Amino acid sequence: QVQFVESGGGLVQSGGSLRLSCATSGFTFEPNAIGWFRRAPGKEREGVSCIDRDGGTYYPDSVKGRFSVSRDDEKKMVYLQMDNLIPEDTAVYYCGTDFSPAVTCNSGWLRLTARFGSWGQGTQVTVSS
Repeated sequence: QVQFVESGGGLVQSGGSLRLSCATSGFTFEPNAIGWFRRAPGKEREGVSCIDRDGGTYYPDSVKGRFSVSRDDEKKMVYLQMDNLIPEDTAVYYCGTDFSPAVTCNSGWLRLTARFGSWGQGTQVTVSS
């Protein structure tokens, strides 16, 4: 059974930091790119970062320079370090993938996986002003 379990969310003031964790199981982790996504109230799910099997990363402009993604293939974990948080970052955050091995992280992969991928239940991040 494929599982993604996100944790580490919470309430933080503007300018603060959080580190999200994603525990995975039930699929072959190492070849897959893993993404972080978020859904704010009233908005569609959007990708905020991804990391591929070679450690290549991609970030949209909205989070570039503030978010940093990493992975531990041995533990089958993915992490998202979020710094200098702003109220617009408030959302439920998910990790997920499309199970296509050896893909390269880019905006296209994030966009498609945000719509057609598989994710966990998410963890709430709330940034107060």
